[in-house]
Amino acid sequence: MKLDEYMLAMLGSELRDAVGPDNVIGVEEKKEDLLTDQYWLTHMWEEKGKELPTPYFIVKPLTTEETSKVLKICHTYKIPVVPRGGGSGTQGGATVLYKGILLDLTRMDEILDIDKESLILTAQPGINGRVLENKLNEQGLMLAHYPSSVDIATLGGYIAARGSGVMSTKYGKAEDMVLSVEVALPDGEVIETLPLPNHACGPGILQLFVGSEGTLGVITKIRMRLDPIPETRLFRMVKFRNIHDGIEAGREIMVKRLNPAVIRLYDPGSTKRSLKGTGMDAEGVNMVIMVDGFEEIAKVHQKKVLEICASHGGEDLGEEPGTYWWNHRYDFYQPPLQPSYPLLYGTVETATTYDRIHQLYEEKKKLIEEGYQEWDAQYMAHFSHWYPWGTMIYDRFYIENPPEDANEVFRLHRKIWTDCSRVNLKNGALLNEHHGIGSNLGWMMPELYGSAFDSLLEIKKTIDPKGIMNPGKLGFGIW
Repeated sequence: MKLDEYMLAMLGSELRDAVGPDNVIGVEEKKEDLLTDQYWLTHMWEEKGKELPTPYFIVKPLTTEETSKVLKICHTYKIPVVPRGGGSGTQGGATVLYKGILLDLTRMDEILDIDKESLILTAQPGINGRVLENKLNEQGLMLAHYPSSVDIATLGGYIAARGSGVMSTKYGKAEDMVLSVEVALPDGEVIETLPLPNHACGPGILQLFVGSEGTLGVITKIRMRLDPIPETRLFRMVKFRNIHDGIEAGREIMVKRLNPAVIRLYDPGSTKRSLKGTGMDAEGVNMVIMVDGFEEIAKVHQKKVLEICASHGGEDLGEEPGTYWWNHRYDFYQPPLQPSYPLLYGTVETATTYDRIHQLYEEKKKLIEEGYQEWDAQYMAHFSHWYPWGTMIYDRFYIENPPEDANEVFRLHRKIWTDCSRVNLKNGALLNEHHGIGSNLGWMMPELYGSAFDSLLEIKKTIDPKGIMNPGKLGFGIW
């Protein structure tokens, strides 16, 4: 329902009582930088002078108790709630679609405990990724989750969207590191998942909230596995004749269970934009490899990895370019190298099994470069998160000169995303591997899950019967 001025005043007074008057930002004083995330279409829409939906209030709780109070108020009046961390998401997951409130969690930024015996972190969800990592490093520890968004993203965002970092091949994604969470449910009730993720105590509810993008509740406390900073990190870059030789080398490394901390395979387009763009002298197909741990073990490990690469025609380019990549790994995701409007682009990444990844790459490349030839569309890809069963392809489309009309460019962007997503699904892949679903891909969730989506929707309706939590995301709709 739409609130009139009187009801807005009533809602505002109750929210201020819950979190304090300074932590409720009214309609007349909204902060524009909090109203969008990194979703391309929202930025385009604003640049074209179009209005985006805005919340009634931005609310900034400090504790689990305050978060619970806010949710109870919103549940009573059936007010939509959009949880937000650092706003680094690229799928529109933290954008407001149906008024309500934007729940800014960045005041909840405390490290609550570091268990050095078990290597477990307990922290609030709003702590910044870089701040957290720096504090852990001071104690010889790391979260081992080094995403390109580390300077913007929050710990809660890592979990809510099933994020991934550059060392996921060895250490796993955020979903593999989380041990337990505390959650404030839509009606304000606070629950905790089991203290350990590995058990034989019935279905686990931890992974129900991991990746839920704020549609089932608000994560208010998180326990994460930590790792010691390794004694050594050994870097290499290997050049391949073509992308398929590189994929096969990566596949053999993984199926032989060598699991380097980093395998990052760049096709020629990605080499040009990502490696040369940061000042590296590189061309063609290149693989960056990093093996870490105790030095004597890491050296043997690296030797085996390089032998496999050589057997697939790989040329060892030495340590220096690999080390250079590590030192500049975030540059491409920050200005001035980070893609931005008016360049039209999208990251249509996914993951699939080794027997289908070659065809997936070729089909999507052909789709973009030939299917959108009239727009001189460009395609590039790298393969950066490897699994025992397959790999993730981080691929993008680019159009240098998109249409001028906002609605026309909106349709073009959505059409390319849709076409790419259906190629993904055709090849046994997913809608997304680590950026989340948000509003961008939510409408395709039934297509991905098939009849199983009805079960997901029933779970959503059971936990959130009034449909107030991040409506319009993950394909759950509104009611």
